[in-house]
Formats: sequence, structure tokens, C-alpha cells
Amino acid sequence: MISKKYFDNVGLGSILEKVLDGERLSIEDGHTLYNCTDITALGALASIARRKLHGNKAFYVLNRHINYTNICINGCKFCAYARQRGEEGSFHLSKSEILEKLRNAPVSPREIHVVGGCHPDIPLSFFEETFAEVKKEFPKATLKCFTVVEIANFANIEKTTTLEILKRLQAVGVEMLTGGGAEIFAPETRNKICPKKIDAETWLKIHGEAHSLGFSTNCTMLYGHVESIADRLDHLDRLRKQQDISGGYNCFIPLPFLTENSKLKIENPLTGLDELKTIAISRLMLDNIPHIKAYWVMLTVKQAQAALHYGADDFDGTVVEEIIGHMAGASSDQAITRKDLEEMIIGCGFVPVERDAAFNKIS
Repeated sequence: MISKKYFDNVGLGSILEKVLDGERLSIEDGHTLYNCTDITALGALASIARRKLHGNKAFYVLNRHINYTNICINGCKFCAYARQRGEEGSFHLSKSEILEKLRNAPVSPREIHVVGGCHPDIPLSFFEETFAEVKKEFPKATLKCFTVVEIANFANIEKTTTLEILKRLQAVGVEMLTGGGAEIFAPETRNKICPKKIDAETWLKIHGEAHSLGFSTNCTMLYGHVESIADRLDHLDRLRKQQDISGGYNCFIPLPFLTENSKLKIENPLTGLDELKTIAISRLMLDNIPHIKAYWVMLTVKQAQAALHYGADDFDGTVVEEIIGHMAGASSDQAITRKDLEEMIIGCGFVPVERDAAFNKIS
């Protein structure tokens, strides 16, 4: 490990002591970390926190993504995925198409990850029927379905509460929620990039409702657009405060903003060092969320490998087909095999651990 004197010299000595003692970092500490230009020191701190939780393990899952529609009412300014109904390139999968995609997956998935746009009028009954069929054919797979933005949209369509929507989904086998739609919580910034989307308080409230029912959920942050460093730290702080209350987050996913096909133009796009710094700081600030994902689809595989040394412990999985990130400009492959995942993790000096959706080890 880098010496204590080294951390003192780069202004991180007091933060090192907090990390070693398991003490929560403050927002001020977060600013100190972001102001530090020594990426090696930041990586070392995040690695300490990561290894205290997970040792030398790096997790992966055999999963299958299903993006069921890109028709969406929200019109977020950063989004390259969404289309209006009838617009060229718009789509909505039928029940049979969803089932066929799952049947044609290279391996039987342990996690089925379902997200899409906020379609104006797909009834919840469509998914209740679809998921009932999915559970019959794939009884061992965990259904991880929808962002809470989609949950709120279903509540509007059905003229009911988000809690009732969650109960109905739970009744047909959905066990987890995805973490998307968080974007950035700060109101002024959120209004610039996704003014029609539910606000931060509603996003966090619905996750709390899900946790109260026994769902575990992911959480995310979209960074590298018009947000400030203060916005990022506020976002992380709100997530850990919600975790203190409801305790259902099992993984945080930092999502770098991909500029290539977005209408939201950024003068200074993220660099690779910016990405690694944010991953490291996320691990250090989110002391009560057990896992940090290196989402290779958005990061690229090589950067995701590096992220394992900067606080991340989960490499996601096989994915098979991902549309949202690739329509935004992701240059990564559509799928990775189990063999490739394990070889990449071993190549980084970690021990690959196949997991289920809840991070239980698969023997």
C-alpha cells in the first residue's frame, strides 16, 4: 500500500484515516477527492474500501437485457434512444418477441433485465401476462424489471399508486428493480436535461416503497453532461441517506454520458481519468451500498477492467443485446461470453465469481 506520508503529501491523509476506520466521508471530503489530481492515490483509497468489502473477488452474472420499447413520452434532452410513436426507428416488442429473445440467448439467463421507454399507453396487464409466461419458461431466472420512472408511468396509465403497481409486479414474479432514471438529482440540473421526468424526491420515494416490499434495487448516476461536481456529490449523498432509511440498494452503477448521438452537446466530454475518478469516489462515498458496477457496455471493456482497481467489484454480465447505450454511441460489443468475462477478470488480477441477481455466489 502507498505510505501514509504519500497520502499526507497529496492532501488525503485525513481521508485515509477515515477509510481505514470505516468512518463516513463528508461532502467536503468528496470535494477534496475530486480536487485531487493524483489518480493513483484515489485508486488506492478506493481499492482499500473495495477490498475490505469483497477482497479479491470480482463478480459477474449470466444475464439477458430486454429493451422492450423506445417509444417514450419524456423527451429527455440527453437521450439518443427515445422515439415518438410512429417515428422512424420506433419499436415496441410483442410478448412473443420478448419470449423469443430469451429463448435464443446463448445461455439460459440467471437475470432477466427489462427496461424501456415510458410508453404512453401500454397497460400493466401486458407485462403481467408476459412475465407470468417468462417465469414458467425460466423459473430459475430473476426478473429485474423497470426503472421507477417506468413504475410512475404505469401508475399514471392505470390511475393507481406506485405502491400498487409494485405489488402487482411482485405478484407475477418480479423481484428486483433496475436503477435507471436517476440521472442527476439536483433540481436545476435535472430540469435542464430531463424536465418531464419524475423529480428526485419521487424517484427516491418509489425505491423506498420497493424496499419496504422486499425488492432489492440498483441505483445509478448519469455524469459528464451539464452537472457540477457539487451535483454529483449531492446525488451520492442522497442515495446513501435513502439507503440508511430503507436499505434495499445492492449495487450502484455510475453511467458516463455518451455524447456521440445525443442532442445535448458538451464542450468538454469525459476523459478516461474522469471516469475512473468518479468510480473511485463513488466507492468511497457510498459506504452503505455493497457493490459498485463497472458497466462495460458504457465504459468499454478495457476501462471496466481498469475500474476493478478503482473501487468497482462487479463486471455486470453477458448482456447479449443492449440497445439504449449503443444508440447513444457505445462502441462496446453487444455480448460477452462467460469464458471471456472470467479471462478478463483473471487478467486484471482478480478472482471471478459467478453470481445471481442478488449477488449470491453460483457454485
